[in-house]
Amino acid sequence: MTQLEKELSAYKPARPMALTIGVFDGVHLGHLALITETLRQAKENHLLSGVVTFAGHPRLVLGKHKDLSHLTSLSQRVRLIKETGIDTVVVLSFTKELASVSAEEFLSSLVKYLKLNRLVIGPDFALGKGREGNIESIKTIGSKLGFNVTVVPALQKNGHKVSSTLIRKAMSESNMAKVHDFLGRYFSLEGLVVKGEGRGATIGIPTANIKVPSDQALPADGVYATIAVLDGKSMPSITNIGTRPTFGEGHRTIETHLFNFTGDLYGRSLEIAIIEQIRPEKRFVDAKELLSQINRDIEKAKELLNKTGCIDA
Repeated sequence: MTQLEKELSAYKPARPMALTIGVFDGVHLGHLALITETLRQAKENHLLSGVVTFAGHPRLVLGKHKDLSHLTSLSQRVRLIKETGIDTVVVLSFTKELASVSAEEFLSSLVKYLKLNRLVIGPDFALGKGREGNIESIKTIGSKLGFNVTVVPALQKNGHKVSSTLIRKAMSESNMAKVHDFLGRYFSLEGLVVKGEGRGATIGIPTANIKVPSDQALPADGVYATIAVLDGKSMPSITNIGTRPTFGEGHRTIETHLFNFTGDLYGRSLEIAIIEQIRPEKRFVDAKELLSQINRDIEKAKELLNKTGCIDA
């Protein structure tokens, strides 16, 4: 039994399924269009709905990108997909072994183990060794194996095709409004709070240092108005992403100050929704000048959070 078969055999759907397939990094509006159509077809045909996604990005595994960053971790991705109402999220390990599987062999496995009945894909979709399985060949395979194929047009926003690549570009430009438009929600980071240098506490602005995966995509360095989510509770906050040039640190950190919060956050999971950049990161003469700017930043963050209606700051 291959690794693909081992992983698929863990899922035992009670009824045939409508499926869509992809990495779905970011779970943006383009992905949601595919998921919505999958849900619709499942409901109309009394099927179960499912998303097949991958642990490991195909481009990284195949060496096409050496440093491709992820908008969402695998756990975030699975959670966001489940929140759409999808019945099952199937996570497969994307390996070189899987990359060598033919389109027909892969789809045959989905028919055998997941009872694939309807497949929903985008116009640029391809699968199988060397991306041999284009739309026409997938439709031919579907006719042979007994499943229908629906192609959903690419989603356009403001004249651009919604894509994870464009979202990463907008983030690198600190254009969080465009990121929000393409995601359909605020971009967020999740991670454990770890011990930092403790400098914030010494100047009366304690911060939570959030550890994220090394391949996590981040906005450009700067100070952002944010919403912190702790144990399901949302709190206004301000977050600095950068290298702390005033102190000559050099390594990139994510530090969040929660307004009106007291308590120990070390070791706890914290989610940060990034609303808007307040200013780029800059070097200050000393800690006193930095503190003065931070206080102005906090007031600006409160103003932005109140203006956007995100949360009462």
